[in-house]
Amino acid sequence: MILATASLASRLVAAGGVIIFLLGLVHLVYTFRGPKLHPREAELEDRMKAVSPVMSHQTTMWKAWTGLNASHGMGAMLFGLIYSYLPMHHGAFFFGLWFLPLLGAVFLAGYVFLARRYWFSVPYRCILLAAVLYAAGLIAAWG
Repeated sequence: MILATASLASRLVAAGGVIIFLLGLVHLVYTFRGPKLHPREAELEDRMKAVSPVMSHQTTMWKAWTGLNASHGMGAMLFGLIYSYLPMHHGAFFFGLWFLPLLGAVFLAGYVFLARRYWFSVPYRCILLAAVLYAAGLIAAWG
């Protein structure tokens, strides 16, 4: 059954991975270019650049904010690369496992939860679409 539908399944899972990769790329670009991830109030940014978090005086809230956003974007890009490359180029291996596909599903479910609860509608809708495509790919491969 896996071999008969691997092509469709691979494309569906990879499409979900590509969406997450693109979201991560945009997030990384917005971290270092332009004002998209800056506070609307300049005074808040100034305070973030002056105040350290409780855990360490070796950084500022602004540096921590920038590092968090950069690592978040890079993590999404890594997920997208792995979960688009493996199904497309090593589909039998990928779908023959249970750990990696289910790990990806849990990861996406976590992103859907975070996006719905803490973020805004655009990433939520994109991540939800990625999760639906991913789930459809798993169903096509294993169903």
